[in-house]
Amino acid sequence: MKVFLGPAGLPMASEGNTIDGIRKVKELGLNAMEIEFVRQVYMNEKTAEEVGAVARENNVRLSVHAPYYINLCSKDAKVIKESKERIIKSLMMGEIAGADAVAVHAAYYSGLTPEQAYEKLKENVLDILDKAGSNGIKHIKLGLETMGRPSQFGSLDEIINLCNDTKSKQLVPYIDWGHLFVRGKGKINYGEVFDKLKVLKLDHVNSHFEGVAKNKKGEFVDVHEPMGSHPPFEPLAKEILKREADITIICESPILEVDSLKMRKIFEKIGHKF
Repeated sequence: MKVFLGPAGLPMASEGNTIDGIRKVKELGLNAMEIEFVRQVYMNEKTAEEVGAVARENNVRLSVHAPYYINLCSKDAKVIKESKERIIKSLMMGEIAGADAVAVHAAYYSGLTPEQAYEKLKENVLDILDKAGSNGIKHIKLGLETMGRPSQFGSLDEIINLCNDTKSKQLVPYIDWGHLFVRGKGKINYGEVFDKLKVLKLDHVNSHFEGVAKNKKGEFVDVHEPMGSHPPFEPLAKEILKREADITIICESPILEVDSLKMRKIFEKIGHKF
């Protein structure tokens, strides 16, 4: 097993570009970084090649986050078309850079029932995978992120079922532990998550971790905070070691590398050697 830890985007201590960020990740003693295309896919092929070479040189595992403005269940055909284009471009740049997966916030229910949204999303995901294959994208995986808000497609069961249903090894869950905690109304059973993932026979689990906030009503919401007890990290680390799971955990807290290094210390405290 191997555990990969690192920030979502450039470390706060990095003052340069993506390449500088990768070098800083290595310098900090971390071994993963997520390239953030959250507003737009800003990278061209030449830069992606350079980024990939530096990541390999520094043994930093890369993943990608696709732009947030994506809704594959929109009522507007133009939104769906542009969403597909953003995802495919993210996959293409990620493939060139040697990233292993692209995290995607796939859809809102958009007035559809969960069953209708599932079928519409399945159709559009299969089209994306087909177009990606036609563009020579063979290695990077499309990761459907688990989502915290009830208006969003993205419960663990929905995503596992869709991955299983498409029968494509290129489609995987991208687990956001904080989102699952919010969707579970302040509860999460890490062992149960890993048990459910068994059906997909994954070689590697891609994931995000962050603390989450409470609103004025005392309900947990999808607002990212520094790591604390909501959700707790050490039980997750223990579950990973117990199961010998190969995993990447990208830190999405506001204090990126600070909490990434906190994760590393927790793993080391319970016996893992990096």
